[in-house]
Amino acid sequence: MPTEVTSRVGFFDRFAGHAATFASRAPFFAACVALIVIWAPTIFLLSFDTSQLLINTATTIVTFLLVALLQNSQSRNDQATQHKLNAIADGLADLMERFADDDPALRHEIDELKAAVGLEDRESTTRNTGDPASTNGQSAKADARS
Repeated sequence: MPTEVTSRVGFFDRFAGHAATFASRAPFFAACVALIVIWAPTIFLLSFDTSQLLINTATTIVTFLLVALLQNSQSRNDQATQHKLNAIADGLADLMERFADDDPALRHEIDELKAAVGLEDRESTTRNTGDPASTNGQSAKADARS
């Protein structure tokens, strides 16, 4: 739940967030273009193999570091989104309980919604049945309605 999330963000997380923001802006793109413009004349000044080694090494290092930083930012974003969805589902289930009275169909939907809260911690991507209807909950809903 959102109240369980702390506001403390570690140094690496802050750094990754700033790097992701910087990498998504025009100055970073301009720096990448400048790197290519600076590198291009080295084809004529150095041997072809040396100039290729320079650009390949530079772009590989930048790519490797950016992938690590951007993955960190994406993971934190995914976790924050999941916490928000869980809070909405939990709140909706609580609201539905106020109107459920003796409606068994609504009570079943409330139980399904409450079971979905925190599902990301319990589900596994390695044990999928291969049945698309069972993975998105449609077959369970169809069975409950019939």
